[in-house]
Amino acid sequence: MTDRIQRMLDFYIKDKAHHQYRQPEGDKYRYAVRYKEMGLDDLDRSVYRLGDVLAEEKPVVFPDEKIIMMRTVVTLPEIFTEEEFKEIGSRHYIHEQGKLCNICPNYMNLLECGLTEKKAELDRLGLEFEKAGKPEEAQYEHALCATLEMIQNFMERYADEADRAGNHEAAFVLHKVTRDAPQTLQEALQLLRVIHYCLWCSFNYHNGLGRFDQYMYPYYKNDIESGRLTRETALELIEEFFISLNKDSDLYTGMQQGDNGQSMMLGGLNKDGSESFNDLSDLCLQASLELKLIDPKINLRVNKNTPLSEYIRGTELTRVGIGFPQYSNDDVVLKALRRWGYDEEDIYNYTVAACWEFIIPGYGTDIVNVNGMSFPKCAVASINKLEQFDSFDELMEDVKSEIYKESDRLRDTAKNVYMEPAPLMSLLMNGCVENGRDASKGCKYNNYGFHGTGIATAVDSLASIRKYVFEDKTVSKGDMLDALRNDFEGRDELVNELRYEGPKFGNDDDRTDDIAVKLLDWFADALEGHKNDMGGIYRAGTGSAMYYIWQSENEQATPDGRRKGEQFAANYSPSIFTRLDGPFSIIKSFAKPNLERVANGGPLTIELSDTMFRNEEAIEKTAAFVKTFIDLGGHQMQINAVNLETLRDAKLHPENHKNLIVRVWGWSGYFVELDECYQNQIMKRMELVV
Repeated sequence: MTDRIQRMLDFYIKDKAHHQYRQPEGDKYRYAVRYKEMGLDDLDRSVYRLGDVLAEEKPVVFPDEKIIMMRTVVTLPEIFTEEEFKEIGSRHYIHEQGKLCNICPNYMNLLECGLTEKKAELDRLGLEFEKAGKPEEAQYEHALCATLEMIQNFMERYADEADRAGNHEAAFVLHKVTRDAPQTLQEALQLLRVIHYCLWCSFNYHNGLGRFDQYMYPYYKNDIESGRLTRETALELIEEFFISLNKDSDLYTGMQQGDNGQSMMLGGLNKDGSESFNDLSDLCLQASLELKLIDPKINLRVNKNTPLSEYIRGTELTRVGIGFPQYSNDDVVLKALRRWGYDEEDIYNYTVAACWEFIIPGYGTDIVNVNGMSFPKCAVASINKLEQFDSFDELMEDVKSEIYKESDRLRDTAKNVYMEPAPLMSLLMNGCVENGRDASKGCKYNNYGFHGTGIATAVDSLASIRKYVFEDKTVSKGDMLDALRNDFEGRDELVNELRYEGPKFGNDDDRTDDIAVKLLDWFADALEGHKNDMGGIYRAGTGSAMYYIWQSENEQATPDGRRKGEQFAANYSPSIFTRLDGPFSIIKSFAKPNLERVANGGPLTIELSDTMFRNEEAIEKTAAFVKTFIDLGGHQMQINAVNLETLRDAKLHPENHKNLIVRVWGWSGYFVELDECYQNQIMKRMELVV
């Protein structure tokens, strides 16, 4: 790391000195009333909002920066008044905040041609639509053109400020990419920073960075071959770009700081079977290793032929304790996407949307997290009828019917979705410009993804019923139901037996693991063959996102010894009550289900003690452990390298651990800034560290 990059780290991350330039918080409805009085439709309001926000921004440039731009406006405005949005909600399903989010744009739509050339294309298409008697499409092209003009004006203001600050190099680059397509890595990174920045200002959040190492590689390669850059100077540029992603991330929409979707996918199979991991991929790993920042979140695409050396490189990054990389298995994911009807020409370009849900950049407006199905809820609905069943098989058949009913209910809620128009995002989604159609109305792929929450709690609960009630008969049906209804009050001995001695998913027990196979297959079966109102399908997944918190809060006690309100495990993970036989038993169990059927996203999440990364031999063993899960057919994996004593001290003395990073679910965040419920869950997971 160069001294210049270290100074930037200190300024932006350690000292947060740039916060002094931020403006006071504003009223989020400060423009909505005016837009309403002007009689603007939602498209024009979206265009106006971006222009108004950029006009509010006060450019700030420092003399030694090469990639400039940071937020000073703290509060992004809404385009509707509260009353207007409430009325919209009465007629539509509102996903998240009604914003187009959690997708991955095709940044090359603007990088490849440049802003001026794209404006010329929009003008031409607008005239063609007018001549064809399509005024709405013509209006749309004009709206897109206005969006680019606003961005160009903002860039010119920033470039002028750079000149004023004496940073003539940054000013030259920004002036250039305001008009023309970038030719160098620095120019491409600067324009990417502008576009990504303006997406956030457009209130389109959780915008993935996609396959950064693929679309940026030609710029890197040309600079290296021409002698403009060395590998070391290229690394410095990449590190500065990574720092730029962290300048404003505390202002971004999300459950907590860090939950912002700034994910980056590296490597992966090409259509001809060759590997795409390149020198820029490795530089990104090196940058993340040196900087130790929560953004961008690094994802690695791997497969059964990926060499151990690549896993070792990833494990070196895990070792520093930032909760990534996350691994995605091409052997499973490509099969899943193909099975779900994605075109062969698209699937090899897959990435993650924000956390871990798979999506196609530039083509997918899939709502990958439209809702979450609670496996414990379905299991509990059947277990509460326990006295009606004469066998465990009868109970399981009823669980199957509950999964189908819950899946039907979730599908019924997810329809007639309203999304605000997203002009800038539409410029980055393939087909929108050509068809005069906003991305908020859908693109090539419009599938809905359902998370599957609490699989381990459901499996362990059903396995306990089979063992203690139907087989060993040490607990009667009535006694079990009474204990559950009374939240195990006065039944500490039973709780301990169920929690710590009962059968658990994650101990490589085929009989227990087979319950997980069935539940996940039934979930996939319940969604298969159905179409959503956008013409897409429904995708089942093993992720939990924040649902592991929400859905566990009011769920009654369960036969795995969990009391009412105690949390499910995050993602696709063993229960927090599991006594593990060892890490390899976990990966064997969790690789057994037919994961290509539930590949909406959701990694096996494992906590490993940071002492397991003490030397090169230990790193190689951990890398081999990850590779084994992939080779067994696991779909996704992420590892937290943590220390329980450090976490405990961080809760008591947060001022001493400001930069302590942990993996939460599909994102990493600063431990001391998390809400206590997330801190406690991570510490509980750590008690099972292997």
